[in-house]
Amino acid sequence: MSESCTHNCNTCGESCGSREEAQTSFLEPLNPSSIVKKVIGVVSGKGGVGKSLVTSMMAVSMSGKGYKTAILDADITGPSIPKAFGLSDNGVGMTPNGLMIPAVSATGIEVMSANLILDQETDPVIWRGPVIAGAVKQFWQETLWENVDYMFVDMPPGTGDVPLTVFQSLPLDGIIIVTSPQELVSMIVGKAVNMAKKMNIPILGLVENMSYLSCPDCGKQIAVFGESHIDEVAENYGIKVLARIPIDPKIAASVDAGTVEYLEAPWLKDAVDAAEAV
Repeated sequence: MSESCTHNCNTCGESCGSREEAQTSFLEPLNPSSIVKKVIGVVSGKGGVGKSLVTSMMAVSMSGKGYKTAILDADITGPSIPKAFGLSDNGVGMTPNGLMIPAVSATGIEVMSANLILDQETDPVIWRGPVIAGAVKQFWQETLWENVDYMFVDMPPGTGDVPLTVFQSLPLDGIIIVTSPQELVSMIVGKAVNMAKKMNIPILGLVENMSYLSCPDCGKQIAVFGESHIDEVAENYGIKVLARIPIDPKIAASVDAGTVEYLEAPWLKDAVDAAEAV
């Protein structure tokens, strides 16, 4: 119960000022030297659906439109963002007052990731949940983010400690949910949607990865993983379908080569428009 109220603000169901203050009390402030204007999380209910790919391509697409973009890689135990940008051998610098300086990609995208502070990129991060959550807060608070228009946060899959920490600690302006065509997706997307709603985080929409394969001869779209259910899932939860990303060997080759920022991503136009509208 708040000192300014005579009732339990968490159960009264009213939008009193003290209750709103309590809802935002977990937000972690940036250090005074940093500026981040918009923060968008990229989430998934399960691993292996291409969340890091979407994070990377969204940052690249927004950078291509003239915005200063950055990526906070909150997937601490599975950090793949530096590899996609060819930053695997780059370390993290320090300012005189002790702030971490993020790595910068060839086109100027700032990146902060656990793999940039490990001795070897193959070293495992064997940390418990609270320590991992603390590292995410450090990346947000103790990094020098210089006048960033859009920060994209690559979230770990699921609804555990670290996603909860990001939802509570970072001032998210919205999230993009990444999924795949399998029928199981309805349940998995539902978990991510319901968590976001419970935390009062706006959902920009769904991105379906590995949506189809274009036949190189006739151009027909082949549903490799079965017919997509994304439209009905989106309708059920009242959210938009922002993109359908095809299965394309060029995408995998680009990520493996560390050249993701030179990959054209026309499928993300609606997702980019949604981010700009935030």
